Amino acid sequence: MRTTVSVTIVTFNTRQFIEACLESVLRQKYPLEVVVVDNASMDGTRGVLAGYEDRVRVIYNNENAGFAAAQNQAIAVSSGEWVLVLNPDVVLEPGFVEQLVEGGVFDPEVGTVCGRLLATDRDLRPLNKPLIDSAGLYFTPAMRHFDRGWHEPDDGRFREMEYVFGASAAAALYRREMIADISNGSEFFDRDFFAYREDADVAWRAQLLGWRCLYVPGAIGYHVRRVNPENRRAVPGVLNMHSVKNRFLMRVKNMTPGVYKRFWRATTARDLLVIGGCLLREPRSLPAFWHVASCFQHALRWRRRIMSRRRVSDESLAYWFSTEPCAQPVNGVALPTTKCESLLV
Repeated sequence: MRTTVSVTIVTFNTRQFIEACLESVLRQKYPLEVVVVDNASMDGTRGVLAGYEDRVRVIYNNENAGFAAAQNQAIAVSSGEWVLVLNPDVVLEPGFVEQLVEGGVFDPEVGTVCGRLLATDRDLRPLNKPLIDSAGLYFTPAMRHFDRGWHEPDDGRFREMEYVFGASAAAALYRREMIADISNGSEFFDRDFFAYREDADVAWRAQLLGWRCLYVPGAIGYHVRRVNPENRRAVPGVLNMHSVKNRFLMRVKNMTPGVYKRFWRATTARDLLVIGGCLLREPRSLPAFWHVASCFQHALRWRRRIMSRRRVSDESLAYWFSTEPCAQPVNGVALPTTKCESLLV
């Protein structure tokens, strides 16, 4: 009997992309349950979704609840053993879902599986010279997180199946058992994040509780990346504010004393840079600190639940915080690479 998979998508003014996304999902040669939650789109997205209601379950929100809360909605009504969280600006190659599932089922400790996402323009067509968008997530000692391989040529690199820190929620397959294990009640994604960094928070939480993330390079998708560090000034101010807020909320919830002790210099330097940047160059992000204060108790409740059940040591966790992307081989013996290991000296 085949493993069951649910696909959950959140839309908000994504009329330009959602049809191509859904068509690529429905063309997968794998039985899927598809749930879309629309966050009060006003650009015609709802008209497009209406044409899919015979094949897709669509939930229409009366207001923009944010990516995190809307994904929680979709996950709550889905029933698959695995849940593919998918952005509406992603198009999947044939076989994407099947390859992720095959990768995930071979190791019961794998809670997340991701494929190789390639960059694409807003027309959702492959670039003439392919560039990598994401080959999984990694963290730096400054507590910044990035997509492995972002903007690097897709010329044969990142072609090994391996364990990575986490997955971009643009296209991440999560085991239902892990979702239940690391959630706080009905919250898998933290609703206080609203949008941005929620996938890194999930990845960190999963690592603390002993779940692995597997990267499967043969599963290929195409992603329109509308927000990245290079275009921060072009991003709406409210989204930059959420990004600042979520940097600190994520740490309140997940940072352990041992990891902080190892990396406090880099972490503190980055914190000061972020605060100074808000004060001097991006005052619209200053409300982030008020929001951190108002969400602090909720974050502490998350933290107590996580830390009371953590299953990995600080030494094991600290391995993943590296100036360069690091991974662990899928060969039964996971040995640190030189670059990652050097940070723990």
